[in-house]
Amino acid sequence: MSGNDDIAHIEEELPLQDLPLDAWHRAKGARMVGFAGYHMPIQYEGIMAEHSWTREHAGLFDVSHMGQIAFSGEGVDEALEHLLPSDIKGLKPCRQRYSMLLDEEGGILDDLMVSRLDGAAFDGAPIYMVVNGATKYDDIGWMIERLPDEVVMNHMDEQALLALQGPEAGDALAALIPETADLIFMQSGPFTWRGVPLWISRSGYTGEDGFEISVPAADVTLLADALCALPQVKPIGLGARDSLRLEAGLPLYGHDLTPAVSTIGADLGFAIQKRRREEGGFIGHARVMKELADGPGAKRVGLKIEGRMPAREGASIYAGGMQVGEVTSGGFAPTVGAPIAMGWVSLPHSAIDTALEIEVRGKRIAATVAPMPFVPHRYRRKA
Repeated sequence: MSGNDDIAHIEEELPLQDLPLDAWHRAKGARMVGFAGYHMPIQYEGIMAEHSWTREHAGLFDVSHMGQIAFSGEGVDEALEHLLPSDIKGLKPCRQRYSMLLDEEGGILDDLMVSRLDGAAFDGAPIYMVVNGATKYDDIGWMIERLPDEVVMNHMDEQALLALQGPEAGDALAALIPETADLIFMQSGPFTWRGVPLWISRSGYTGEDGFEISVPAADVTLLADALCALPQVKPIGLGARDSLRLEAGLPLYGHDLTPAVSTIGADLGFAIQKRRREEGGFIGHARVMKELADGPGAKRVGLKIEGRMPAREGASIYAGGMQVGEVTSGGFAPTVGAPIAMGWVSLPHSAIDTALEIEVRGKRIAATVAPMPFVPHRYRRKA
């Protein structure tokens, strides 16, 4: 999604739903496209300009298409530890973790964020989860079938979700809500702004410092206006969100992550803490343990590409005359100043600096396996 030629692949057939900020986006001149079942802004001023603004200042993204879910009831931690490979019991209040839903064969059904609430948010529910918009109804159905009756799952479709991202995001949000200045990466908490209850986490999917803000849909326009009135903040569309996350080496579900691929091959083993690896008990555990012991058959890798021609999703990757993988995300990287890509390649060809070729428009272009992220992360961590 790093150029206009990428827009077509996210177009979907009608009918599409409107986000709570639909009129707001259109009033600001957004080009709207179909994505994950919604009309969503692909760009306002242009993808390159919006990408650069976010890297230098602060961009506001509407991610209200994501699924926000609260869990409560007896045995909720144990129930979620059956569904997720991450340590839920050890998750402290106002902290969050990256995790996944795995199928019975260990394939990735979705990636997600899971948080421990503080008892004051979302009617006192202890656990809050954010899943991808394109998969949220499948995720909900999957979990309903596997959760015990004692656990209550509430899909909070009355909540909107904003992401404020960039090196000036902290100062911008603190101008409205001074208490947020104390948050560090992957920490969250309840806040109030003009009487509106918010749940804010210091996180995001651009590689920059930033926040995700859950806000009642009825109040989201007021909050978006207040944020964009600040000199550091501009609205940013899906196009720049994609090029930013690609530079940050962050996988996109449905492209870099699918049910056909594994957690270990995807380099997401950090999401499975030591206790969970040792105790197991989660769906897909057998494959995780096998690949930890034997190694995966293929790995998700970064690719630096020679020349100016970008390689797009679906392009074949070769080592000599043998196809060894496929590009899953790719485009021009504005901060890098060159085309980059992410793909899956067979394990023997996955080492850093391995020389490969990618077939683009009938021609082979040179590529090299590169470390990720392509642009260093700038999360705000403890000193």
